[in-house]
Amino acid sequence: MKIWVDADACPVVIKEILFRAAERNGLQLTLVANQSMRIPPSRFIKMLQVASGFDEADKEIVKLLNAGDLVITGDIPLAADVIEKGGYALNPRGDLYSAENIRERLNMRDFMDTMRAGGIETGGPSPLSQRDRNIFANNLDKLLTKCTKESQ
Repeated sequence: MKIWVDADACPVVIKEILFRAAERNGLQLTLVANQSMRIPPSRFIKMLQVASGFDEADKEIVKLLNAGDLVITGDIPLAADVIEKGGYALNPRGDLYSAENIRERLNMRDFMDTMRAGGIETGGPSPLSQRDRNIFANNLDKLLTKCTKESQ
């Protein structure tokens, strides 16, 4: 299993949790972004910079992803592509996207886009709380443990 991070929009605190998890579990972690990012020195962690442009990082992640890999993203269309390829998708708040919930989330995203296009202010997501960080870390650990047991 490899971990891919849609890194342009991923909060720093979530990246730090991922850095520790990659080291602890000996897993390859790749941050994919349109701009260069600092990463800690590690044989498990690397940065992949893609061309600037809409969804360039998403396209590269989907291209490189193998079934069973994990993608960290808040991008619902990317999560749908990951699930379709047999991967796991976890958002930075710790919600696991699945075949059972991705259609509903895509529909809600499209509905909110339609509302915004009609001039209705929908607001953005709330700031990442300590509770969100804990949920992310716990769900990441559960998923990594599950995948490790399945591969043995």
